[in-house]
Amino acid sequence: MKSLEEIRKIREEKRKELDLRVNTAASTGEKHILVCHGTGCTSSKSPKILENLRNIIEEKGVKNCKVIQTGCFGLCAKGPIVIVRPEDVFYSLVKPEDAEEIIEKHIIGGEIVERLLCKDVDNSVVKKLDELGFYKKQKRIALKNCGVIDPENIDEYIAFDGYKALEKVLFEMTPDSVIDEITKSGLRGRGGAGFPTGKKWSFTKMAQNEQKYVVCNADEGDPGAFMDRSILEGDPHCVVEAMMIAGFAIGANKGYIYVRAEYPIAVKRFQKAIDQAREYGILGKNIWGTDFSFDLEVRLGAGAFVCGEETALLESIEGRRGQPRLKPPFPANAGLFQKPTLINNVETYANVTKIILNGADWYAGIGTETSKGTKVFALGGNVVNTGLVEVPMGTTLREIVFDIGGGIPNGRKFKAAQTGGPSGGCITEENLDTPIDYESLKAIGSMMGSGGLIVMDDSKCMVNLAKFYLGFTYDESCGKCTPCRVGTKRLLEILERITEGKGEEGDIEKLEKLSRNIKNASVCGLGQTAPNPVESTIKYFRKEYEEHIRDKKCSAGECKALMKLHIDPELCKGCGLCKRNCPVGCITGEPGKTHVIDTDKCIKCGTCISKCPFHAIKS
Repeated sequence: MKSLEEIRKIREEKRKELDLRVNTAASTGEKHILVCHGTGCTSSKSPKILENLRNIIEEKGVKNCKVIQTGCFGLCAKGPIVIVRPEDVFYSLVKPEDAEEIIEKHIIGGEIVERLLCKDVDNSVVKKLDELGFYKKQKRIALKNCGVIDPENIDEYIAFDGYKALEKVLFEMTPDSVIDEITKSGLRGRGGAGFPTGKKWSFTKMAQNEQKYVVCNADEGDPGAFMDRSILEGDPHCVVEAMMIAGFAIGANKGYIYVRAEYPIAVKRFQKAIDQAREYGILGKNIWGTDFSFDLEVRLGAGAFVCGEETALLESIEGRRGQPRLKPPFPANAGLFQKPTLINNVETYANVTKIILNGADWYAGIGTETSKGTKVFALGGNVVNTGLVEVPMGTTLREIVFDIGGGIPNGRKFKAAQTGGPSGGCITEENLDTPIDYESLKAIGSMMGSGGLIVMDDSKCMVNLAKFYLGFTYDESCGKCTPCRVGTKRLLEILERITEGKGEEGDIEKLEKLSRNIKNASVCGLGQTAPNPVESTIKYFRKEYEEHIRDKKCSAGECKALMKLHIDPELCKGCGLCKRNCPVGCITGEPGKTHVIDTDKCIKCGTCISKCPFHAIKS
């Protein structure tokens, strides 16, 4: 148990020690080696890198050097990442066996290990993190501490103003003034719907009941999305603190975080953050001698996509099958255990402490007129710099894909980007300069969603993409309502027929009509948004649907039943890569001459398409 004075002392003393994390001119006399310990880098042996660095430092008796585990740095394509501070030297694609050279050469010898330096998209060698194009247009608010602090050390969180916002709220503000500040900031829910956060907090506060709850939705189910996971792995205390502030504002003394069990690192670190906060007396009864009491509990989900819907999530926490409730009543009036409940997602909470400390005007000054602040995206697919990106609202898709993401690899062209996952829609090349905000994306038939951003090059089939997402939503439908349970199945059946070369005239119109009916009649957001990928791909790529139906052809070559592979003699250079990689030996040709595919032997696996550097193989 630590008093408020002791917390303030930790903040002051620890910040001096950790100044080198954010200040390249720091004169602490120490070096800190930061190693990414998020899920992505962990899968590439970053824990072994961490262990090797620590062992070598101990063996060699190196003084004034610490090795720190951190959360995600963002640039996942270059992981595992190791950064040496205060020099801010950025090492990428590090292997466990590189640890000795980093210590010997850099830490002891003072010489940078040139071969491990990160290369930018133009192949130039970059020494420091902020010199990379990936970071230049980003603004980190929700991700502010990720990659900076050890997420399992509460003292490091406190050093960077941790629990200072809670202190301000408890001793300088009222519940109403907290809600006013959140309202004036313009913060909107980052879970996808974009509902004004302050308004949601206000509704829950006005509900009359002795018992209220605060809930964090960490059931991040979109394919390719990992924003919330990375925040929980890299800065769990910021969510603990924000949920406490929310509890103070609405009059709640208990909170739950619902997180999928497939996130073991995130679960472990959040539970550790709760335990540490309790140990310090930050969570519990009469916090810092005030009348405010609050505690937190973790509840694990089994990976059902529908449990991302707030009422299905509540059903799951209560121990029942995750199915959405009819609304009204809304959770603000009758939520968890039928008590007034505030539900926000991880990224929404991650903005709260910064708003309280810096003020509503500061936050409202970032972004657009109707979409304030920043948005975190999980950038994936056919883009050079895959990873975690946080940009001001209003940043264009072109800036994210080409300036931050580094463009499309392998000489391919941009075709589309899917935002909002299975609930979203595609953005085409003609809309690349659309500002990324709630209203602008809605206007072009897409949506913000929780932040998954999948980039596709010109080798992708948009009919096949729609089929993939419909397959996902059909599998994840809880089956409670007929429009979603049966409607998504019928949509999927039509799409499967089209991609198998059995499409018929009128199928497009059937898809459009059925999509409208599903959207209008489904009970929850899963069903209401399930047809979005179908509608948006038909809107922007109708010719591809017509080609599949009328010509029985898939130009992208992804629909195997429609593939009729041949080699364009004008593009083929006779390099032989296709021939050497063909698993059934159906390609023949002499070096330097046009090769030929034996269509009778071809199994349409697509290996030759992916291996040809000249894009000479056509469908």
